[in-house]
Amino acid sequence: MKCFQLTSLNAIVKLARALLHILIGFFIILLVFPRLGPEQRQLRTQVWSLAMLRCLRIQLIVKGQPALNGPLLLVANHMSWLDITALHAARFCRFVSKADIQQWPFIGALATGIGTLFITRESRRDAMRVVHSMTASLQAGDVLGVFPEGTTTDGSGLLPFHANLFQAAITANAPVQPVALQFIDTSTGQRSAAPCYVGDDTLVQSVWRTLTTPHIAVVIHFGEPQFAQGRDRRALAAALQQAVAELRD
Repeated sequence: MKCFQLTSLNAIVKLARALLHILIGFFIILLVFPRLGPEQRQLRTQVWSLAMLRCLRIQLIVKGQPALNGPLLLVANHMSWLDITALHAARFCRFVSKADIQQWPFIGALATGIGTLFITRESRRDAMRVVHSMTASLQAGDVLGVFPEGTTTDGSGLLPFHANLFQAAITANAPVQPVALQFIDTSTGQRSAAPCYVGDDTLVQSVWRTLTTPHIAVVIHFGEPQFAQGRDRRALAAALQQAVAELRD
């Protein structure tokens, strides 16, 4: 009982720190970002994301080398509400994210402020609009990030990669870098499912499980960038899915 109370108390402290940090981020975007250039905004976002992981007591382990400059499309597997923050801590990018997030209190404002491109996944017309926006961003030299599985998994395997968003990299002749994410228990080295947000999980359940689980690390493994080199979007998607799978092994 005493151990349970201590775990709950630690979780509440972590939650309070994280909520305060989100509030600080909101005011940074509202009051500071308008006076900053793009590179300064990117640096602030990365610093904020690193601090958020510290608030949650989650260790960041980076393997491989993230590409230094754009244009670049990052493609990663997707397991958790923490994935975007973790990737931003390792390498800033403009994410393509589901439109629902735009309506989340504070989080939606944070995502909008750092340049997230929102997509309504059920709308084919909206998907085409986002591909055009992604192409323009890549042609302007941006680094974009997508989760081509289209949903979260428990991390035990990969879902097929949706090919539509890869068309932007082909049209812009931009490289695509595979990225593998894994959560591990640092005390055992085994995979941790605590931060996963999948199936019947609610966001509250996933967050609380993360807060009450000690010794979590997120491992982000960057692979070698690939160009399309004549492959169509489906062939490119399949090749990048294979690359991400190999990085997870």
